[in-house]
Amino acid sequence: MEDKELLEKIRNADTRNYGFNLLVRVYQQRVYWHIRKMVIDHDDADDVTQEVFIKIHKNIDNFREDSQLYTWIYRIATNECLSFLQRKKRRFFLPIADVSKELSAKLDSSSHVSGDEIQLKLQKALLKLPDKQRVVFNLKYFEDMSYEEIAAITNTSVGALKASYHHAVKKIEDFLSA
Repeated sequence: MEDKELLEKIRNADTRNYGFNLLVRVYQQRVYWHIRKMVIDHDDADDVTQEVFIKIHKNIDNFREDSQLYTWIYRIATNECLSFLQRKKRRFFLPIADVSKELSAKLDSSSHVSGDEIQLKLQKALLKLPDKQRVVFNLKYFEDMSYEEIAAITNTSVGALKASYHHAVKKIEDFLSA
């Protein structure tokens, strides 16, 4: 189903709930995995995903269609991820290195993380990146989004995103070759 059709159903009082349920079905898995790559823990990713869809539900009438629906949804998801990680750091008064260690330990112990040793090493390398660089890398590398799409999601210039992605790749290469 096209985003335009979803929005028509959501904006029609008679089909609003049905339309929103369809939107959740269409985007839930993609949003979950985008969030999961950032927060690592399955339960945290579930919680943040739920918060994202609550925000979407509350604010869908404010969506002006200046961008594509998925861009708007990813912007909400990205902001929720970054807010969640900030709250986690503040709540436990953890320096960034400790949060990285905690998430890395979750990678090692999680039954929800699959993959070979190289995949695990890549995920650990990603945890060494600053949150915003990790968002850019995940959207470009895993989601295969264009810099223009990422710019719309992150509200960042294409040039800054290219630099951020380049720095992220260099840091990951350095970590993997160590």
